[in-house]
Amino acid sequence: MRGNQDFQGAMFSYISLEERVPAAHPLRKLRAVVDALLSSMNSEFEAVYARRGRPSVPPEMLLKALLLQILFSIRSERQLVEAVNYNLLYRWFVGLNIEDKVWDHSTFSANRERLFNEDLARAFFERVKLSAQWGRLASDEHFSVDGTLIEAWASHKSFKRKDDDSGTPPGRNPEVNFKGQERCNDTHASTTDADARLFKKSAGDKSRLCHMGTSPWRTATG
Repeated sequence: MRGNQDFQGAMFSYISLEERVPAAHPLRKLRAVVDALLSSMNSEFEAVYARRGRPSVPPEMLLKALLLQILFSIRSERQLVEAVNYNLLYRWFVGLNIEDKVWDHSTFSANRERLFNEDLARAFFERVKLSAQWGRLASDEHFSVDGTLIEAWASHKSFKRKDDDSGTPPGRNPEVNFKGQERCNDTHASTTDADARLFKKSAGDKSRLCHMGTSPWRTATG
């Protein structure tokens, strides 16, 4: 039998956000770890905030919201604040009640800048690393390398042979057809961005002028 659509706005809700989040949701374990780390930073937070004045966005909520932005690839802080406003999972993770008003995105950005300027974010992630080392989740014998490619603002036409003495005026790329030519970083270089290198992510991908965002870090052994 087809059910009837009978929506009526309820004045009261008897289900908490805690009940809305599944018991096996991966954010539950993450929030427990993050809350424990943030509670150990209470003295650091107290030292950088004034005793009087208008209350700011709580730094604990600010850091947890930034974690959500990273985990769920939210493009901007305006979209992050909007998502926290209507997403019950995000509200629960950050620590907002269902009826709490979410901060304005400009207020959020201003408080975020202050937090990072005071190196509190660095202290937070240092404690994350120490926690992993204490739990024997980090290894001194293994490391990973981030192979992120940052596309350069350089044209393929600027990628010319290093011994080219054709006399082309600097800053001007001639009309050339380089299709089928073999070009590599050993013999060629960009005339407009000397640090750019020719890279591709996989065998079937096209080559592009990029900067390598390489950063090694220690990884878990398990």
